[in-house]
Amino acid sequence: METSPHIAVVDDHHDIRDLVGQYLTRHGYRVSLAESGQMLRDLLGREAIDLIVLDIMMPGEDGISICRHLRASISTPIIFLTAMSEDTDRIVGLEIGADDYLVKPFNPRELLARVRAVLRRGQGASTRDSDAIKGNTVRFNQWTLDFARQELTGTDGIGLALSTVEFRLLKAFLDHPGMVLSRDQLLDLTAGRMADAFDRSIDNQVSRLRKKVETDPKNPSIIKTHWGGGYSFSASVVKS
Repeated sequence: METSPHIAVVDDHHDIRDLVGQYLTRHGYRVSLAESGQMLRDLLGREAIDLIVLDIMMPGEDGISICRHLRASISTPIIFLTAMSEDTDRIVGLEIGADDYLVKPFNPRELLARVRAVLRRGQGASTRDSDAIKGNTVRFNQWTLDFARQELTGTDGIGLALSTVEFRLLKAFLDHPGMVLSRDQLLDLTAGRMADAFDRSIDNQVSRLRKKVETDPKNPSIIKTHWGGGYSFSASVVKS
């Protein structure tokens, strides 16, 4: 028997937290509630979580900080809950690896739709990865990318976690080696419907990815810039 997805709802306001939890439970999801980043980490240590609904504005450790720390080790999808005035935080959140966002006040039905879409997108990505890669790993230069773990491993055997956006960006390059991909194409491949929010940050994401994969990020040999055209992935790609 298939088990329903397990969702963690993280918000310091118990009324919002309980309302969201009850609504998702009524629609067939398993739900665990947390009021802080520490409670979420404790939960992740005990349970397998399929998706996190995370409020940005919380006292102490906020959602941006929580997301940044999580993305250093896990790739669990994250949907941010934000206030209308938090445009900058929303963009930063997407840059560091959130998968979607919803502006407060929101209709629970819209949250449900976002949850379903993110989970479906994750399942679809796994299927596409399997079809396109025909294996679990890809090697380029001194790196091995593990698709299941969204993790890079160097020749020293040390794993390097990627944010969701970094993983999508690297996968876009690996799926199109040698091809010049325009900024718009990269936005479509990595952001989908959230392209407007990513529009001001795609170059920053390329820069951040270079810092992880290039020996000399200031003189890149793997991800090359084509002025006025976009970027291309010049390394040989070995699929396994």
